[in-house]
Amino acid sequence: QVQLVETGGGLVQAGGSMRLVCAASGRTFSTYAMGWFRQGKGKEREFVAVITQSGTRQYYGDPVKGRITISRDNFKNKVYLQMNSLKPDDTGIYVCAAANVRSRWPQRFSYEYDYWGQGTQVTVFS
Repeated sequence: QVQLVETGGGLVQAGGSMRLVCAASGRTFSTYAMGWFRQGKGKEREFVAVITQSGTRQYYGDPVKGRITISRDNFKNKVYLQMNSLKPDDTGIYVCAAANVRSRWPQRFSYEYDYWGQGTQVTVFS
């Protein structure tokens, strides 16, 4: 029902910034909590951020707290991930996901999400 497409990834120097965009298809975007996950080489998928359906609350994983901001625009069916002060350890494939909420806030586990994008590569060099 929902198709998610991430854009905005690429190569960035350590300390720099990058904004990722997730564009969603479908007619029920505002009914989903939207999250971002990432996976570095040889690592497990890691929770990055989640935002409520209305965009009024956000929650972040510890490694990115203070450096990343998630936001959404329900009129445009888009969710954003603003990343600042990037580190080499932030390197990985970033994926957006939509959750038909049935679990307790915050949704930070993969199994809580129903739709996934293909991801966009972010590479941070020092």
